[in-house]
Amino acid sequence: MRFTKYSPLVISLFIASQIHTSINAQSPEQERPRNKNGVSKQKTIDNQQSRGASPSQSSADSVKQEKVSGNEGGDPQGEGEKIKLTVDLVVLDAQVMQQKTGRVVGDLKKEDFILQEDGVKQQITHFSQDALPLSVILLVDRGGCLDPFGEQVRHATLEALARLRPQDEVALMAFHNTVGLISGFSSDKRRIANALNRMPPHDEAAEHCFNRAFYEAADYMRRAGNPDGRRVIIMITGITTSFDCSGPTAEDARLAILESGSVVCGIIPKSSEQRMESGAMRAVTGIAGIFKVKTSNLKQLADETGGEILSDKPENLDQTFDQLIDHLRTRYSIGFVSTNTKRDGSFRKLKVEVAQQAQKDHGKLIVKTRRGYIAAKSSSEKFDRESKH
Repeated sequence: MRFTKYSPLVISLFIASQIHTSINAQSPEQERPRNKNGVSKQKTIDNQQSRGASPSQSSADSVKQEKVSGNEGGDPQGEGEKIKLTVDLVVLDAQVMQQKTGRVVGDLKKEDFILQEDGVKQQITHFSQDALPLSVILLVDRGGCLDPFGEQVRHATLEALARLRPQDEVALMAFHNTVGLISGFSSDKRRIANALNRMPPHDEAAEHCFNRAFYEAADYMRRAGNPDGRRVIIMITGITTSFDCSGPTAEDARLAILESGSVVCGIIPKSSEQRMESGAMRAVTGIAGIFKVKTSNLKQLADETGGEILSDKPENLDQTFDQLIDHLRTRYSIGFVSTNTKRDGSFRKLKVEVAQQAQKDHGKLIVKTRRGYIAAKSSSEKFDRESKH
């Protein structure tokens, strides 16, 4: 459907059809075949084997130490007592910008930040502004009325990738009704450029299945992304909201992204037709929410993970991409060990602010970082909960 006329009748019919389609898509009888874990299988275009990097648990680095004491207690077996100490180091990226100008501020110190978890102040134990290597998944939308990945956008993407550093890595995924891994993580710029030339064609009749796309991207990032790098999922699309398709819900995708430790960003090629399609989708998904139809929202994910959405005309997107990469490189790494020692797998809210003195020196500052994380879960607590059921 092309959004060329917007009479009340057309809008009403479109809303009704989208709600009906979305409800049917979320019906259990309509779901696609699933694997043994209950997750829709991902269609793999480039069958590159995952590097098998072990993911950090709940986006936190678990540092385990084992101490063996002497045989002071007369242990008949001659074996020392084993004491296991587990410390969960939570690390988050933060970008600081002047509210008035949007300029990135990169000269702050550890003392300039105030960190709270669930309202309780935390001590910042790790702080740096290292130029960490980037692990980037480009997630390209191939469904809907308009193709957001035209020749100018492809050129801008190639220009941006050409300026990545040797230690950076990029993977390419495409989605509409299904999600495809076109090329696994690689630092080979030629390979990445060739993968962009294998982009699946745009399908106007297909849906924008954000929920499947983000879930699969987060899962691949968790399994294969550089555990020591800055993890970023960049979606190239023309809209910011979509109806959930069958499979993992928007909430499933959100939790998967938080567990992967990824920052979500968006690149939107701006045009008059794009604005019409995006506006129509915001309208119908907003109305559908009244009927409890599940939807996904790119902006909400970007806000929650500390990312950003940038939009410009296709001919200017090379500069937009450069700006986004610069922002990703000038982020602070802030680490802390939570005062809440429970390993219960709960979601914990984070709040990072800049101290008043730094605000006086630089003007009103905004901190972009993720708003929470999922705590590590111990096997014993998991067993206790399951035994109660």
